[in-house]
Amino acid sequence: MIDAEASPPAETSAQGLTSAEVAERAARGAVNNVPARSSRSAREIVRANVFTRFNAIIGTLFVVILVFGSPQDGLFGLVIVANTAIGIIQELRAKKTLDTLAVVGEAKPRVRRDGRTTEVTPRELVLDDVCDIGAGEQIVVDGVVVEADGLELDESLLTGESDPVHKRPGDPVMSGSFVAAGNGAFRATKVGRDAYAARLAEEASRFTLTRSELRAGLDVILKYVTWLMVPVGVLLLISQLRSNKDDFSGAMTGMVAGVVTMVPEGLMLLTSVAFAVGVVRLGRKQCLVQELPAIEGLARVDVVCLDKTGTLTEGGMDVGEVRTLASGLPVKEALGALGTSDPRPNASLQAIIDAHPAPEGDGWRVTGVEPFSSARKWSGATFAGEGSWLLGAPDVLLPQGDPVLREVDELGAQGLRVLLLAKADGPLGDRAGETATPAALVVLEQRLRPDAADTLRYFASQDVAAKVISGDNALSVGAVAGKLGLAGAEHAVDARDLPEDRAELAQALEGNTVFGRVTPQQKRAMVAGLQSRDHTVAMTGDGVNDVLALKDADIGVAMGSGSAASRSVAQIVLLDDKFATLPSVVAEGRRVIGNIERVANLFLSKTVYALLLSLLTGVAGLPFPFLPRHLTLIGTLTIGTPAFFLALGPNTERARPGFVPRVLRFAVPAGVVAAGATFLTYSLARLNHGSSLAQDRTGATITLFLVAMWILAIVARPLAWWKVVLIAAMGGGYLLAMFVPFLADFFALYPDNLPNWGIAVGIGVAGMAILEFGWHVSGWLQRRHPGTAHHPGAPAGTAKGA
Repeated sequence: MIDAEASPPAETSAQGLTSAEVAERAARGAVNNVPARSSRSAREIVRANVFTRFNAIIGTLFVVILVFGSPQDGLFGLVIVANTAIGIIQELRAKKTLDTLAVVGEAKPRVRRDGRTTEVTPRELVLDDVCDIGAGEQIVVDGVVVEADGLELDESLLTGESDPVHKRPGDPVMSGSFVAAGNGAFRATKVGRDAYAARLAEEASRFTLTRSELRAGLDVILKYVTWLMVPVGVLLLISQLRSNKDDFSGAMTGMVAGVVTMVPEGLMLLTSVAFAVGVVRLGRKQCLVQELPAIEGLARVDVVCLDKTGTLTEGGMDVGEVRTLASGLPVKEALGALGTSDPRPNASLQAIIDAHPAPEGDGWRVTGVEPFSSARKWSGATFAGEGSWLLGAPDVLLPQGDPVLREVDELGAQGLRVLLLAKADGPLGDRAGETATPAALVVLEQRLRPDAADTLRYFASQDVAAKVISGDNALSVGAVAGKLGLAGAEHAVDARDLPEDRAELAQALEGNTVFGRVTPQQKRAMVAGLQSRDHTVAMTGDGVNDVLALKDADIGVAMGSGSAASRSVAQIVLLDDKFATLPSVVAEGRRVIGNIERVANLFLSKTVYALLLSLLTGVAGLPFPFLPRHLTLIGTLTIGTPAFFLALGPNTERARPGFVPRVLRFAVPAGVVAAGATFLTYSLARLNHGSSLAQDRTGATITLFLVAMWILAIVARPLAWWKVVLIAAMGGGYLLAMFVPFLADFFALYPDNLPNWGIAVGIGVAGMAILEFGWHVSGWLQRRHPGTAHHPGAPAGTAKGA
């Protein structure tokens, strides 16, 4: 364990290390060598894509074909190689994007070395480094406090306790906690994997593609498919041996053709590719996805909770005016002095500092500080010779009914932020505001984000409810939201009047849009209340007061310039602070999940018709109606190639629970129609004694291709120009394979028997008509009963996104 064996005295340790001491510790390995966040190694990516259950199955069947069949029938093996390569390349691209953005977005501790303070990366920290800390910053290693100026740490991420803990010199601090208020410094006593939260952080930061409802559903489907493959393969082999008594190689080829088609080999690949491409696309917009399943969660979001400051408004503010409330008090000097009391001022205090410089003289020397707290809503300082002064929320510092509050409400209704400067009659403390004398109102003008109105309109158009949850005055928050055109902004709610009961709170949240004077604990309770109503909640924020809600929300979105604590708990970080990126983030999630459901319909329809054809052929004792190369051709043109494009196309439909039942409700009927039509064509062709087995198989291929193409056309709806071109290109590819002589010989297609032609096309068109009728019936049922599960390409706008 890397630990400090003998702690140097606090007075000397607070000075920090020298370069020589840092080098000595680095040489003996006493460094914070935690792994970089977010990414697994290239070796793990290759292993995960190559050594899969289905690659093993396909590889075994490929070897069987090479031994017993024709090389042309082993084309499916090459398809797997290509798909695996695509998966590896896409995930490596995602890894590169994640690694780059993670370095940009990570917190940089400030350490004291050689008598000055400098920023380093977390991995450059060494044992005994003295780290400066301030409000919103996260503790990255374990240590002992050496300086404390009103220092309060929030350890809720470690202990679950939401109340801040006061820290004094000599008190321990744990990695994973963050500064709720005040400033200070601590000496690192445990670094690297010995730090309290290091193992938890390392595990939580792993790049993962598996922890999601979507992939869990796919795993269930694939598990059952695997179980069915063995008995069906045995049945098919027995039947093929009976019908090919003198042709063992032909029997093995027929068995492989049936089994290999049952494998939805590209489905898991395209899921991984869609996630990885989503990461790359969002990365180009300076959006860091810290947990890949967050992309799926984004698709399910139906409520987004927005903090006003830093989200709807820009971080900076300007002092509009200072309204004096009591004569004879040094208002301007007090404001300037309060600015000097906080080494890391927030946006409000920075605006005051810019407008009022620090006063001269010893009378305003700081002797005590009470740092700003989101729960307390004010900060204060005591000055030698001038007493104690407070700066904070007027409706918290003033008693209810005070005439000054009417003036505050009038200003707040104009979208202005108002702070009260007050002279405390006694010492600083939690009850100092109860006897303070109002001195002045500081009116701050907030800068609206130019893109905020468009972003709110986007959410409204996508049926995503926006809730503005802020610690500021409710009237001020409502005025800002009203300027941005948010519906319901005129009925702003003061969170101090909200009920504590979760059910009643959830009811209030459903009926209102804007909430002010919300405490950090209330933000957390609001998220839980919305989730109790089966909402999928995204929470945005940038400050310490947002951390608990960000952590509990289904999707936490932090601003890149926000506190290190907020960035560390969020699944998504907007590195460039652009609120307008949020629509792209939500749209990317919907695109990924909606398109994976589309392609799942294709792959599982193929699994169903392959399973049924194998069973029908086995029971009837007929030679299997296809060679492996036939099904490779049909699968490539109706599933593999179009699925790749459909998986990456636009799609704005919000994802809903019930992925597996919904896919099966489409895939099973579609697969039954395809198998029934194909087997009927094949059976009738076998009764035509003037045709050969190769010609009969060609007829079955024609019917299956026609029905499979119509399944593709339904899944691709609503049709856009590029989808029409895609479907037409796939049809053209099949015609080339059938009528170009060397391709027809390669794929063993012989369309020269007119009776078979007529049977194949006629039954294929009938199958297409049945599918179309079923699609319209499904759409009618969904319009009649809106709760009915969505079906692919449903009319009436239920599948948006062309």
